[in-house]
Amino acid sequence: MQTPVHLIPCALAELFAEVNQNGYITLADRYGLMAAIFDENLTEEDKRSIDRLLRSVCRGRIKLVNELSMLR
Repeated sequence: MQTPVHLIPCALAELFAEVNQNGYITLADRYGLMAAIFDENLTEEDKRSIDRLLRSVCRGRIKLVNELSMLR
């Protein structure tokens, strides 16, 4: 039996804004996106945000970093 995934409200919107501002996506961010994909109640807006992030990574606008967090 699979455990249902429930996202924190506005989590994807905040992640999207942070990644676009910083220009990179961390390992923790990628795990958050992976969990979001398994949420059956994902809105169309959230799906489009995920698609935009993935396109940005493919085009090189967003860099992947292997750090868990980029706190400074």
